[in-house]
Parts: sequence; structure tokens; C-alpha cells
Amino acid sequence: VQLQASGGGLVQAGGSLKLSCDAFGSIVAINTMGWYRQAPGKEHELVASITSGANTNYADTVKDRFTISRANAKNTVYLQMNDLKPEDTAVYYCNAAASTLVDFLTRNYWGMGTQVTVSS
Repeated sequence: VQLQASGGGLVQAGGSLKLSCDAFGSIVAINTMGWYRQAPGKEHELVASITSGANTNYADTVKDRFTISRANAKNTVYLQMNDLKPEDTAVYYCNAAASTLVDFLTRNYWGMGTQVTVSS
């Protein structure tokens, strides 16, 4: 499974960005999809996740500002980020727990990451 993320960039504080992540490959099913981020000098952390049944989970730091959604038919997950703050600056990584035609086992897959920079 390959995950291709897009939508990162530079934005001023208070602005918005929307990240997209498309999953490609011999996919049988995708369970949970999510976004993680890592800022310089900080640990990798979960931003938001969404199950195939649309149950969502958010980090406390992004609740009420970020919205995760997915288009199951397209194996795509989105992250709408509003009211961005300088502390949101990080590389954002897409994640998917997916099974494939290879062996039907569910594994975690990661995208290459997309940079989000929020200026003050």
C-alpha cells in the first residue's frame, strides 16, 4: 500500500489548510486512517484518526479546530485544519491500517509526510 499526501504549505496564524491522503495498491480493506505529526525536537504524535465506520478521535490540542473525514470509495482521508497556530508547525504523516490481496493481514502503512508551517 502506498500513501500519497498533499496539501501542506505555509500559512499565517489563523489561516486554514486541507490535507489529503490517497491510498493505492491491492487493497482489500482499510480500517483506521489517520494523521500524525512530528515537530522539530518533539515526539511523533497522533493528530486525528477515523475508522471505516466514521468514528473519530482527536488530540486535545486540535479539537474544535481540525476535522478529519474520509471517502471510503476512494481510499482517501482528509484533514481540514482551521485556526492554525504556530505550534501546529510540523511534518504531517498519513497512516492507514489496511489489508491487501497479498495475505489479507492488516498492517500499518505510512506516507512520506507533508510539511505544514504556520507563521506568527
